[in-house]
Amino acid sequence: MKTTRNHFNADFKVKVAMEACGELTLAELAAKHNIYHTMIGVWKRQAMEGVANLFDGGDRTPKHPA
Repeated sequence: MKTTRNHFNADFKVKVAMEACGELTLAELAAKHNIYHTMIGVWKRQAMEGVANLFDGGDRTPKHPA
């Protein structure tokens, strides 16, 4: 029997990653969404790294109002 991989869109991954920052455990979220808890952990880490990159503009010079 051949199995196929599930492909999740970015909106779903973001939704689940944000839920992982809440009160439910990864195991509880995995059961809720019928996915592996390890996937949630990866998506959460990627989301956190992505958010940090939003604030990294490359220019390290502090800009103060005049």
